[in-house]
Amino acid sequence: MRAVTGAAVLVRTFLARDLLTIACWTAGVTLLYWSQAISVDGLYSSQAEFDRAAASMEQNAAFVAMAGPARALNTTGGQVAWQATAFGAVLVGLMSMFLVGRHTRVEEETGRDELVRSAAIGRHAPMTAALAVTLLANAVVGLVTSASLLGYGLPAAGSWAIGVGLFLVGACFTGVALVAAQLTQGARAMYGIVGAVLGAAYALRAIGDVAGNGLSWLSPIGWYQAMRPYADERWWPASVLLVAAAVTVGAAYAVFGRRDVGSGVWASRPGPARASGGLAGWGVPGALGLAWRLHRGSLIGWTVGLFLGGLGYGTIGDDIGDLIGDSEATREVLAAGAADLVDGFYGAAGLMLALIAGGYAVSAALRARGEEDAGRIEALLSTGLSRTGWILAHILVTVAGSVVVVIASGAGLGAGYGLVTGKWDQFARLAVAPASAGAGVLVLIGLGVVLVGLVPRWAGLAWLALGFCAVVMMFGQLLEFPDWLVDLSPFSHLALVPAQPFEAGSYAGVLAVGALLLLVGVLGLRRRDLR
Repeated sequence: MRAVTGAAVLVRTFLARDLLTIACWTAGVTLLYWSQAISVDGLYSSQAEFDRAAASMEQNAAFVAMAGPARALNTTGGQVAWQATAFGAVLVGLMSMFLVGRHTRVEEETGRDELVRSAAIGRHAPMTAALAVTLLANAVVGLVTSASLLGYGLPAAGSWAIGVGLFLVGACFTGVALVAAQLTQGARAMYGIVGAVLGAAYALRAIGDVAGNGLSWLSPIGWYQAMRPYADERWWPASVLLVAAAVTVGAAYAVFGRRDVGSGVWASRPGPARASGGLAGWGVPGALGLAWRLHRGSLIGWTVGLFLGGLGYGTIGDDIGDLIGDSEATREVLAAGAADLVDGFYGAAGLMLALIAGGYAVSAALRARGEEDAGRIEALLSTGLSRTGWILAHILVTVAGSVVVVIASGAGLGAGYGLVTGKWDQFARLAVAPASAGAGVLVLIGLGVVLVGLVPRWAGLAWLALGFCAVVMMFGQLLEFPDWLVDLSPFSHLALVPAQPFEAGSYAGVLAVGALLLLVGVLGLRRRDLR
């Protein structure tokens, strides 16, 4: 017991720091599942329409690759499980990764862990506290999600299978994150390992579900979906998740007992003696090249992901009419005032892809804050680099990266449509759909920079702005939000191309708001104290 002495105190400390973070993750995951139930029930006016749409979805390999094996798709519960479980598993995996990293590898990297260990605590107390807090967060996410689905009126067994599976898949990735924290000496490398495992788990599930070759059984996401919520539930796959979680957690403790605190199993390699010329000399000597190096890994990942996301939307082709049935209300919402339902759908798809690209934009805009938190900015500024040059380098890379990500999503959208329909002459027309909403992404970047420049402690609120825009897009019409609330989202002022004609004036106005926010953020950073 002496090895975990003080763990209870650390758990209380970690929970005090993570309360808002856990609440945000819980709200996000719950909304993901709950919103699927609402949208599915509002989509079809009769069971015959539902059956027809379900049959069409089951035959679309792209849908199966994105969401998972098709089961009971002619029921609301089956649709919720199908559309949300894969993405819900990824979200709890990311939450587990960030919580474990924050309380283990980041603490060691910054030296705070050494300070904590100077008190009378056991060797395993910090890691045990991090494990307890992360498992508790996963339990809260699973419980609240199940409660929301039960409250909506979905069958109890399926709702509990959703929640229990979420908790266990989160526990499984918690173990993976703990192992990664022992292997590396830096938090970024740890996040890279866990991200690669998450990506591999998703890819194995997708390939296995489409090909039916059993590869899904190598993926924790596949084990979760094998519990079959709302489709004749099976509980034994939960034991596989439980065993995997126990094995990875046990492995992490075993490795931790054999390494020095502050180091990793894999020693960090020394960098090159001289920096590459690279992008230096672009008016912000050295700073731009450094910013590019810091952002490039994330940018490549988001670019590939958004291209595949656009490809998935595009493979729906001209079948949108079969998927939504005969509901006139749904047709009116999707058509967005356009005469052509297909154009209306791809206009909405472009907006959705732009919003997802906003995720990259916000994370990149907040990267400067992360560098400041890590204490690396002082060393940079001691070289003669100005604050303005430093933040402008991050802004330039973030804006350029966001443009690349949005273009990639549009290219995927046009390519997917061309592959399915053979109408390659429509490629350019559909590929510009996400770009037509791209000005809203600049506003999100500007808001992130304003928060970093003026109130860095609350920089994370930029994510709430993105969540607000997504809620307005998905539920604004359905829940009849007042106009002033809808107008707060920059995306509400942009045309849904190709369903609506492009409006240059509105586009320029939104861009101007984003540029103004960037200016305010830069000026604010120049005037405040750095950490």
